[in-house]
Order: sequence, then structure tokens, then C-alpha cells
Amino acid sequence: MTPTTAAAVVQFRRADIGYEGRPVVQGLDLRIAAGEVVGLLGPNGSGKSTLVRGLLGLASVQRGSVEIFGTPRHRFKAWHLVGYVPQRQTVVGGIPSTVREVVSSGRLSTVQPFRWTGAADRRAIAAAIEAVGLSDKTKSSMATLSSGQQRRVLIARALASAPELLVLDEPTAGVDSFNQAALAATLAELASRGTTILLITHELGPAAPLVTRTLVLQAGRICHDGPASEAPDEHDDDWHHHHGDPPQRGRGLGLQGFGS
Repeated sequence: MTPTTAAAVVQFRRADIGYEGRPVVQGLDLRIAAGEVVGLLGPNGSGKSTLVRGLLGLASVQRGSVEIFGTPRHRFKAWHLVGYVPQRQTVVGGIPSTVREVVSSGRLSTVQPFRWTGAADRRAIAAAIEAVGLSDKTKSSMATLSSGQQRRVLIARALASAPELLVLDEPTAGVDSFNQAALAATLAELASRGTTILLITHELGPAAPLVTRTLVLQAGRICHDGPASEAPDEHDDDWHHHHGDPPQRGRGLGLQGFGS
């Protein structure tokens, strides 16, 4: 099955997305099919994170429509099918948590109210931790982990619900080369299972061989949709000459309520 014949996991139709009435992403027409691994590239302020927030209900869709698994976003309720790792999120302060406790929270969307986690939940949690290569850190406090290891734990939390769509916003930002390679290996395993992946980043790095399609966003509009080898370089003079300078990023919204 090819991307053109596979079912759409994500569908934007002429969507304007932004904050407080000001569009950041404009006229977006985009279809992501089941099983695709899509790299979303672009300079700071181009609208990459805003596009993702529009998909997840964290930014306003001011015009047009967004569908997830064929359901209009405002009616979509099966959030356990969507795993999300936001940009630059780390675990700081608060009550000390172990790796297992953090990953376990990723099962909440699949657990019925007033039901304790069962054997299937425990297996899923263990599998998610193993997938990111941290089985030896299960009982470790998050405070003792490197930033790269913390990112991997947050990815494991997203994987704990066995999502069919995984969205990662700048997952390798501030992460050393070893942990970047570990993340790429995890994504490769997920891709081999047919998970649809949307990877938002400045550069693909070790994940480049996995990406089946690249999108380049500039000034809130897609200026490239195709192979990574054909994508324009954001450092070229022609980039800004043809596509203009990017706007300042709109004020982000908090993550409260995602999946609620």
C-alpha cells in the first residue's frame, strides 16, 4: 500500500492556524497517510510547532478543517492513538518520580476510571521503556538522568499507550550524539511496525534514513513537499529571497487539556 492509497491519519484542508485571531500557518493543505515517516523542517518562527499544536487542539484553527484518523479534530476522542512529545519539555521540580512512574502516566488514557493497571498495562510500560533502551533505569529518579535520557523517558511515556500516530517536536534539541542515535534506533523500530511518525526538527540528523517524506515550512506555508534531497537549504540566500523572512512565532499555549 502506497501513501496515496493508504488511509489518511492526518488531514488539513485549507487550514489557517494561529493564536488570538492571528494566523501563523495559512492555507494548509496536507495529508499524511498511515505508515509514513514525515520530517517537518523549517527555520525558527516558520510555524512548525504551531502546525502541530493546531493538530492537537492546542492552537486555534481559524479557517478550514483538521481531521485525525478521519474524524474532525473537535470531535476526536481516541487520544490514546496519538503519542506526543512536546518541544523542550523536561521533568523538573515537584515530587521525585522514577522512570517507571513517568512512563506509567502514559497509560492513563487507556485505563478506565477506578480501574487499577493490570498485567497488559505493566507489559506495555515495560515494552515502552525497553524500546528507548532504558530498562536498566526503571527505578532511577528522573532527577538523576541526563537531558537526553529524560527525553527518551518522555518518548517512552508517549509510547506506553501504543499510539498509531507519534508526534515529536524537536526531540533531539540539546541531546548528545549518543542519545540522538538511540532515539533514531527507537524510531526505526516503530517505523518498521507501521507507526505513523511526524518529526518536527531543524535537521534530521541520524533520523534521516527513516524519513520517507519531508515538508519544509517557511513563513507559515509549505514550500517543499517531497524527498529530503530536494529540500531547499534554510541557509541559502535563495531561501529568504523566494519565501520571505519568517514571522515571529505566536505565543504558545499551555499543554493542559491535551487528550482530555
